[in-house]
Amino acid sequence: MPNLIGKGWTFPIRPNPEGKLSLVSGEEKIRQSLLLILSTAPGERKMYPEFGCGIHDLVFQPNTEMLHARVQNQVRDALIRYEPRIDVVDVRVEMPPEARNFLIVRIDYRIRTSNSFYNLVYPFFLTEGAG
Repeated sequence: MPNLIGKGWTFPIRPNPEGKLSLVSGEEKIRQSLLLILSTAPGERKMYPEFGCGIHDLVFQPNTEMLHARVQNQVRDALIRYEPRIDVVDVRVEMPPEARNFLIVRIDYRIRTSNSFYNLVYPFFLTEGAG
């Protein structure tokens, strides 16, 4: 059975100590793919303008339950659309009580080829500095 997860450059792209581009595969490749999807705003990639997650348009919005729901939906939709190697199990958005200027996005996912469960925590900053 071929490796359906694949292999590719690390994200972010950077040379290794020998000056060559490092490669990553397996579960780490999928984790890096999720980070790439979440950190790319639609329109940022000129050859693939629809790629990314629309949460970047929500920066500077009031930190409300409505915003949390919008972030949750946009993250779920982007991951379902752009990462076919996983099933999104759950997306939760939380606001740390000590900081109102960012959200914690917790993503639970299952890799389809291995049926293994993983999670990813993604900080989403609404503003810079203390909130």
